[in-house]
This record gives sequence, C-alpha cells and structure tokens, in this order.
Amino acid sequence: MEASSWLQRYYDGRYTYFNWRYRTGVLYKVMLAMVMAGVTGLVAQIHITLPWTPVPITGQTFAVLLAGVLLGRWYGGLSQVFYAGLGAGGVHWFAGWSGGWGVFTGATGGYIVGFIFAAFFIGYVTDSFVRTRSFVFMLALMLFANFVIIHGLGLWQLNRFLTAIGHPPANFSKLLWLGTVPFILGDITKAVAAALVVKAVTPKVAYSREKDAQSWQRWPLP
Repeated sequence: MEASSWLQRYYDGRYTYFNWRYRTGVLYKVMLAMVMAGVTGLVAQIHITLPWTPVPITGQTFAVLLAGVLLGRWYGGLSQVFYAGLGAGGVHWFAGWSGGWGVFTGATGGYIVGFIFAAFFIGYVTDSFVRTRSFVFMLALMLFANFVIIHGLGLWQLNRFLTAIGHPPANFSKLLWLGTVPFILGDITKAVAAALVVKAVTPKVAYSREKDAQSWQRWPLP
C-alpha cells in the first residue's frame, strides 16, 4: 500500500474517533471518563517524594492534560471528578496508592481539585477551536492550565495545610519553593509530551461546532 494511502487512513482515523466521541451517547462518554480516571490513577503511581516539601513529583498531570483533549470539556472534566471523588471516597489511586478524604485536606488536595478545572479548560479549547490543535498553541494552553489552574489551587490548599499543622506563615516565594519550583522542569516535560500527542492524534478539521472552522487556516501554527 502506498505511503499516501496509509497517511490518508491515519488522517481519517483521527477524524473518525473525535467525531464519534463528540456524537456518541452519554453511556459511552461516561465509560471513557471512567477509563481516563483509571489512567490518571495509574500514572499517579509515578511518585517521587522530596525531602523539603510535602508535595511529591507524580505523573498525573500528563493524563489530566490529555483527558480534556481526548474526551472533551464535560467528560474530560468528569474523568477528573471521578478520579477525585472516588479517591476521596476511599479508592487508593492517589499518589503512592493513597486515598480518602484526608488527602484533600492535606498538602496535595488543591492540585487534585485543579485537575478537574484544567481538564475542563483544555477540553473546551480543543473542541471549540481547530487552531488550538497545533503543537505551539496547545503547549501554551497546557502550560497555562498546569501552572495557573493546577498550581494556583494547589498552592492555596498547601498554604491552608501548612497553617493547619502549625507551620509558620509562608510567604508567596516560600510557597512557590515548596509547591511549584521543584516541579517546573517535570511539568514542562509532561506538557511538551502531551502537546506532541495532541499534535499527532487530533484532526485539523472541524468535527463539532468549532468557532473557527472556516477561518483557522489564516493563522497556521506548527
């Protein structure tokens, strides 16, 4: 089979999945959300503790960022609701095979809540704008979702946790050192990897009701 034919099948396959995902019934979408919650729980076990902070390095962000792309805003966000809700209810699939409500009131609870909003945000822009499916645009959006949404909520809860355990008040720079700075390189790496996946698997044509379906090619990005 000619290379051009294989390439066309690849392009057709991308469109077929995303068009099906957009139009399929609620039951299938919920099932996909549950699968993605499980994937998030699995990569959460890529878990490295650091001696100077209660926040570990984990692989969750990669799955969270892809959840919105692969499932769309509502069900990408729902996948992280499942992940957070079932984990809070006692399913031990948070980092380090932990679970229970205590994780939410601990140092990392804010990051987990941030996963929900980050997946929703990424899903919204992916479904709404063809242009965002480029590597450059998606990387920028993923870095925003990671460092503003996830880390913003994460630092807020981290500060509450430190106060609750009697830690001296932490200024913003101290919070950044505890909850963001150690993770910058790893989070950028995960965002780059996720953006490359998006570049490879998303169709560069409209499959739903994209706002720029007729105009996105005027401003192409790699």
